Amino acid sequence: MYAKRITLNEDLKKACQIRQAVFVEEQGVPLEDEFDGFDILNEHSEHILVYYNEQPVGTGRVRWVDGFGKLERICILEPYRKFGLGKVIINTLEEIAKEKGTAEVKLHGQTQAEGFYKKLGYETSSSIFMEDGIPHILMIKQLSTKSS
Repeated sequence: MYAKRITLNEDLKKACQIRQAVFVEEQGVPLEDEFDGFDILNEHSEHILVYYNEQPVGTGRVRWVDGFGKLERICILEPYRKFGLGKVIINTLEEIAKEKGTAEVKLHGQTQAEGFYKKLGYETSSSIFMEDGIPHILMIKQLSTKSS
């Protein structure tokens, strides 16, 4: 398993197909809410694909908002969950944020994933709120800016 930055529109299309399968078809998020003006390749956001057995099975993106790196659209196709791919996605997005000089990242995590994010060093920073009919919480993590 590995993650790869998306630099080609054909890979971005694969990421969008994964998001449609997970968020739209599985979780019932309206199609018009899932896709937005940040689903393009530019300097305001970076997208990744995560691969398992050479197949793209997960995705995520980071964009820069008010000095934060905002991790978004993190998902994995259902048959590939529980292989540690979520951690690969988060670690990769955090590395991209660090490369851009970002010291803090945040995300709107679904409440069912709160424990997962806490294990990766995120702290809950809000009460529960609804996004597209799904309960979420704001989670924040300070990134280490020290070089190893």
